[in-house]
Amino acid sequence: MAEIIQRDGTWAFDGRTVRITPGLHRSVPLFRQTYGEVAVPLEAVSGIVYEPERKRGRLRLRLREGADPLLQATGGRLPDSADPYRLTVDIDRSGVAEYIAEEIRHALLLDQVPKEPAKAYLVPGPPVPVSVRSSDGMVSFDGTRVRIDWADTSDRVKRATGPRIISIHDLVQVDWLPNSGHEDGFTRFVTRETVFSKLPPEKDPYALDLWGSARRDLLTALVATAVTARLPHPSTRAVGCAERPRLTPAVPPQSDHHDVLLRRLRELGELHREGVLTDEEFATTKAAVLRSF
Repeated sequence: MAEIIQRDGTWAFDGRTVRITPGLHRSVPLFRQTYGEVAVPLEAVSGIVYEPERKRGRLRLRLREGADPLLQATGGRLPDSADPYRLTVDIDRSGVAEYIAEEIRHALLLDQVPKEPAKAYLVPGPPVPVSVRSSDGMVSFDGTRVRIDWADTSDRVKRATGPRIISIHDLVQVDWLPNSGHEDGFTRFVTRETVFSKLPPEKDPYALDLWGSARRDLLTALVATAVTARLPHPSTRAVGCAERPRLTPAVPPQSDHHDVLLRRLRELGELHREGVLTDEEFATTKAAVLRSF
């Protein structure tokens, strides 16, 4: 067993798995503490490097393309400090860091782990249900459905459509961009019907506009990762897109929903007449309301 324990976290390697546990110190970002322990099988690893610096060094674990739903969902846009595959090492522990890096490299050679992209996710995503409160509302995922409950500060267009519920069978992918603190980010749930939508995140009823606390909004990557882990792997997406989606029989709206539907449609009509919504925005949002009923 090769192990290194630092304030930033603990890495342990038993020859088959790299077990990464975030530290509990306040300097450890909220995202890593919330994401929790990650067990990375050796077959998901493409390499490891130790980067020494004058005061401290860094261990970086590199994963095979397509092996991890977190890296797939965040697309390399996760800030370095929130990266669970990066460990800050005190300079007096550099020898231990180099030792664990060498042990992992040696195991990769012995097991002849391939370098090409993985054809399935090898690292599990976050467990479900998972729920996160962002600057644009609460988003949750139970393994089968995504639900968004808008905040009081959300755009009038979104609040007029009511809570957004999206079946995972309707999803194509999740687009995620972090809130940097200087520029807004977003988490967009792309369905077959909205894949060509050009609505901005602040008006898109299928997207969270991330404009508040960057530290808190970063947690939306947990939901994005949990959903991504349960979608078809990118290597099979071309095949999956060729398949016809399953059709479910339409269920007539219940009578107690009828008044709510009419009220929301009237609100959208008023926003359209007032010029708040463009023709495209009105058509897209109206379609989203009708689908939800």
